[in-house]
Amino acid sequence: MKIILASSNRGKIKEIQELLQAEVVPYKDILGDITIIENGKSFQENAMIKAKAIFERVPQSIVLADDSGISVPALGGEPGIYSARYAGEGATDKENLQKLISKLQEKNIKKTPAFYTAAIAIASPKGIFTTHGWMWGEVIDEARGDRGFGYDPMFIPEGYEKTLGELDEEVKKRISHRAKALRLAKIVLERMV
Repeated sequence: MKIILASSNRGKIKEIQELLQAEVVPYKDILGDITIIENGKSFQENAMIKAKAIFERVPQSIVLADDSGISVPALGGEPGIYSARYAGEGATDKENLQKLISKLQEKNIKKTPAFYTAAIAIASPKGIFTTHGWMWGEVIDEARGDRGFGYDPMFIPEGYEKTLGELDEEVKKRISHRAKALRLAKIVLERMV
């Protein structure tokens, strides 16, 4: 099965290929650079926007898109759907991480509950389907570890004492929000063929 991925992130492509055991092709390899405006109000809406935008251009294909991020209830759910651009458009992972750490420090919060959400949208000639995955835990007001990306160095998953930035990659693959959503997406994809 060939899946067109609504991302050109090589790390994400590799992760999805491994979990789905399918050929995953970044959309840019087929369509070049196109602009997709993510103006949804939820992770699910944004994933669907991306999947539909690409599927409209390659309607006989299977397109997979994801949208994910971290939410901190003590900060009103921030950064939420703005996780990738929390410190502004074009911000780096490090800048986004630092902004979240600063927000916690401004409120004198050392550790507080948080969760990651992943929404996967699959667009195909058979329709559009979505799956979700969550990872619960806590964020801390400092970065620890250099593994992973994004907010991983400040997120401690439920049942662990280390941040995702300190944990082994195999552990993260097993417990991550994206892995959970992809395992469900795999079931959807298997029923399509």
